[in-house]
Amino acid sequence: MLRVENLQVYGLEPVSFSIARGECVAIGGVSGSGKTVLLRAIADLDMAEGHVFLRDQERTSMTGPQWRRHVRYSAAEPGWWAETPREHFPTGFQPDKTVEGLGLKRSHLDKSVSLLSTGERQRMALVRAMVDEPEVLLLDEPTGALDTKATGQAEQLIKNFINSGGTILLVSHDPAQVKRLATRKLSIRDGKLVGNQK
Repeated sequence: MLRVENLQVYGLEPVSFSIARGECVAIGGVSGSGKTVLLRAIADLDMAEGHVFLRDQERTSMTGPQWRRHVRYSAAEPGWWAETPREHFPTGFQPDKTVEGLGLKRSHLDKSVSLLSTGERQRMALVRAMVDEPEVLLLDEPTGALDTKATGQAEQLIKNFINSGGTILLVSHDPAQVKRLATRKLSIRDGKLVGNQK
C-alpha cells in the first residue's frame, strides 16, 4: 500500500520501508530523533528527496493537496484556521455520530475552537483526519492529551479504520498503545531506521 524508498529526511540516513493495506506500523524513538520530520516528509509537507508510493503511484505524480487527500498527516498539536470545528470539515460531511463516539457532544462542533480543551481539540482533529476516508493516516501522538477513557474511544476509532482496510503509520510514546494497535514496530536510533521494514 505505502512504500518509502531512500527517502532523505533531515537528520536521518536514507529511509526505506513498506506498510501493507490494513496494517498499523509504529515508529518509536526518543524525542527529537526525527519521527515527526519523517511523517511530514511522507505527507509531502516538507521537502525531501527519495520516493514515496501509494500502491504504484508516486507522490510526485500528484500535487501536495491531492497526495494528502489519500495520505493524511495528523499532527500532535493540530492547527485550526476557522472559528469552529465544523468549519474544518469538507462540505457535505456530517461528523456528528463519530464525534459522539469519542465522548464529545454534537454541540462541540459549533463551539469556538478556543473554548475547547486540549483533549477535545485532539479528538476533533482525529475525526477531521478520518472523515473523508483517506487511504493512509500518519498519526503523530494521536492520544497524547487524552485520559484513559478518551484514549480507549480514540483507539476504537483507529481500529475501525484499520479493520476497514486503512493503513496507519503511528508515532506514540505509549508502549501499551503500540502493543494494542500496531502489528509491527520500527525505531529511529542514532539517525537510522531499525526494525522489520517489510
